[in-house]
Amino acid sequence: MTKTMKNNPIEVIGTVLNVGDKASDFTCVDRSLNKVSLSDFNSKYVLINVVPSLDTGVCDMQTRQINEKLADLKDTTVLTISNDLPFAQARWCGAAGLDNILTLSDYQTLDFANKYGVNIVGLRLLARSVFVLNEQREVIYVEYLNEMTNHPNYSQLFDFIETL
Repeated sequence: MTKTMKNNPIEVIGTVLNVGDKASDFTCVDRSLNKVSLSDFNSKYVLINVVPSLDTGVCDMQTRQINEKLADLKDTTVLTISNDLPFAQARWCGAAGLDNILTLSDYQTLDFANKYGVNIVGLRLLARSVFVLNEQREVIYVEYLNEMTNHPNYSQLFDFIETL
């Protein structure tokens, strides 16, 4: 399926995941430039919120909505991953008053981008998507967006989370 950003075609590469697939471990860096891997999180569920850049309106709103709705869930870790520099992520979190959310940057190696099928070729950005992983780190929910300026289906995501 064709992917676009502002209705312009983009190429997105990497391994596309489907419900039932085992999610690969990946390594990114946190806001302090420490390496962090999926395997570092021991919660029952991990929700991965993927945005091209926190400094855009849609990404800002997506990250706020998901964290405001889901950050307090027991047994669930919410990660927001982008290729923004960790310093930009820290600045955004401070300006948004969301210092307690977990942001990870894949800017160094694109390890996450390639393993989760969200590497936008030529732009070095991540394609907008949402993943929910269970305790065995299998994909139990996934949404890849075709147009990067569109929002995920929040109602569908939040309804799914309520069934866990």
